[in-house]
Amino acid sequence: MVFILSGLFAKGQEKVVTIAIDLSKTHQTINNFGASDAWSCQFVGNWPEEKKNKIADLLFSMDTLKDGSPKGIGLSTWRFNIGAGSAEQGMKSGIKDEWRRAESFFNTDGSYNWKKQSGQMWFLQAAKERGVKQFLGFFNSPPIEFTVNGKAFATDGKTNISQEKYDSFAKYISNVVKGVEHTTGVRFNYISPVNEPQWNWSDGGQEGCPYNNSEIAGLVRSISKAFVEDHISSDILIAEAGNLKYLFSPVDKPDKGNQINDFFKPGSPNFIGDLKKVSRNIAAHSYFTTSPMASAMQTRGTLSQAINAVPGLSFWQSEYCILGDNAGEMDGNKRDLGIDAALYLAKVIHTDLTSAAAAAWQWWTAVSAYDYKDGLVYIDKNETDGNFYPSKMLWAMGNYSRFIRPGYVRTDVAVDGDQKNLFVSVFKKGKNIAAVIINDNTDFVKVKIDNSKIKLLRKFTTSKEADLQPGVLTDSQKEIFIPGKSVTTVTGITL
Repeated sequence: MVFILSGLFAKGQEKVVTIAIDLSKTHQTINNFGASDAWSCQFVGNWPEEKKNKIADLLFSMDTLKDGSPKGIGLSTWRFNIGAGSAEQGMKSGIKDEWRRAESFFNTDGSYNWKKQSGQMWFLQAAKERGVKQFLGFFNSPPIEFTVNGKAFATDGKTNISQEKYDSFAKYISNVVKGVEHTTGVRFNYISPVNEPQWNWSDGGQEGCPYNNSEIAGLVRSISKAFVEDHISSDILIAEAGNLKYLFSPVDKPDKGNQINDFFKPGSPNFIGDLKKVSRNIAAHSYFTTSPMASAMQTRGTLSQAINAVPGLSFWQSEYCILGDNAGEMDGNKRDLGIDAALYLAKVIHTDLTSAAAAAWQWWTAVSAYDYKDGLVYIDKNETDGNFYPSKMLWAMGNYSRFIRPGYVRTDVAVDGDQKNLFVSVFKKGKNIAAVIINDNTDFVKVKIDNSKIKLLRKFTTSKEADLQPGVLTDSQKEIFIPGKSVTTVTGITL
């Protein structure tokens, strides 16, 4: 079944764009769109009720306001930072920024305290109350009780946990899964035990721990064994690579690269793909690979080929915010609540979904207190109260997360001609259809859809002036107005 869309550019320059959507040709099934609670939610979760509830609504709500606009972006997964205990160490932790430390559920005597990480636990429950059904717990570092140097970051780039402590760390994870569920009612669907293992994590900037592939495999074997013994339903997600290329190439770290083959190809000494509790998803972060567009697409195409070579394996893009200068296209420094950063973010999501066939797409810090392009909602850096500031990046991500729900499948799209600044992706579930159109042109586009094959329902536009602004579409309407510098989601059903 093929639907044809055509567009007309503004300012009298008539240029017809034809987009063919083939619903019979399908690609990956979407698992989720998400973000994490690091680092600010440990404090914001203890802010005044009205403010933290409004922030939770922005992130999780699928409700609609009286004017028809969305109350929130409906994230479908929430990432919980399981801390290593640097917060309890204070300045002795070696991590200067208090906001980048994290509590541990351990007491000093080795018992557990489920009142720890209370702000983050509040957000877990807030997400669940608003309909989020998928939860992921991740570790930047093992608890300090298990680390070699007694800190939550490494020394000289050396792995900060010995093999003798793998089983203890695994048992701790198992107990945390059970304890968090007992306390909050939230069960972690996934546990991610390592984060960006390729980096040294030795500067005290935050909690972190490097690993090579052999060490990851050994740790995961211990965790899987503990999960089976303790009847833990969570799956283990690996390996949150710091760069997409480490999944399919050695790059500059042979013992930390080629992770698809190392972990999921039978015959590898580090093969763990047959373990009962290992997820059939492999995760990496899109940092440092998003610009220029041609290079981004090439990297993701190679990644997709490597993923497809392993039956049943899927790729998750599990962490991203705007870092670096991105080939001069977008500087990660300085907050940008406006549309420019939002458009860049939307294009990264589009490329990860269409070129890398990502089955999940997850942002880094949902709530940020920093002067950086790392937040969906920004706050004053105040531990007890302050103002909050929704960004256009929040709403642009909502063009995907609110409408492309778990179980939606990406379909084929072909754009006629060289349209460098128009990006379209289409998803379906049953009769429901959601098409996301990024118009990075200054001028508007008018899009025509064959209404005899598809019934249009609504459109939701994020632009300089609008935050997922709703519009009703009728059978008689032949043209859809797509503003310049905008992200628009068009919803409909097949007839």
